[in-house]
Amino acid sequence: MILADLHLHTTKSDGRLTPTELVRLAVRRGLEVIAITDHDSTEGLEEAFEASKAYPNLSIIPGIELSTDIPGNEVHLLGYFIDYKNENFQVILKNFRDGRKYRSKKMVEKLAAMGVNISWDRVNELSNGGAIGRPHIAQAMLEKGYIKLPQEAFEGYLERNGPAYVEREKHTPSEAVQMIRSVGGIAVMAHPMEVDNRENLLPELCNAGLGGIEVFYGYYTDKQVKYLVQLSKKWNLIPCGGSDYHALGTPGEPEPGQVGPPMQSVEALLKLAPATKL
Repeated sequence: MILADLHLHTTKSDGRLTPTELVRLAVRRGLEVIAITDHDSTEGLEEAFEASKAYPNLSIIPGIELSTDIPGNEVHLLGYFIDYKNENFQVILKNFRDGRKYRSKKMVEKLAAMGVNISWDRVNELSNGGAIGRPHIAQAMLEKGYIKLPQEAFEGYLERNGPAYVEREKHTPSEAVQMIRSVGGIAVMAHPMEVDNRENLLPELCNAGLGGIEVFYGYYTDKQVKYLVQLSKKWNLIPCGGSDYHALGTPGEPEPGQVGPPMQSVEALLKLAPATKL
């Protein structure tokens, strides 16, 4: 039975459920521990903690997901048990979100040049004040009938090196690990199978203080999970995981309660964050 999901998104970044709605869904699915890991934003945490007061059997890990850049690829880092009230950290996150906004505007302009005309105002509206991301552009494209499923926006236009893709300023993976650690967090490599040179990158990240790696991830096969378990043991990393749920409505999207790490992984995370109690 899946009791933990450590990779969840809300409307404060590119998810479709509010923090309160996500908390209620997690409870309905029988989860006991969740991590809210919005992109470049912790703005949903207070609402999630408030909503969880009605459900004493549910614990929430304050989290974040940061995008970083390496030649030819992106690496995403999750941060768990972060001191999200740290003022300097919040300044950095705001700068990241401003970069997201600028990039999204440029992608809308690129799409228009390709004959895909969506409204920037609508993209901004879909973000509902949260961190703007490519899924909001995909939703606007869906509404206008340019695509039938959100994933088609990425495959045809918005994926890295796609015709409408625009870079934004990012940190290196090691810098992100150090940033997470600087606010008391535990850094975890997200969806590592998307990183082609993951095994060459891991020594550098471990030296920077990486604490875990996603193993039990939404879309991974049993073979991939087995490989990642071995990788986590090799580098003494906590095997984490979750659904990476956005509530986008994409067919086959893993949902909370369907995939996640064993509770032993949660206990191992707690040992690295001894001042935190769930």
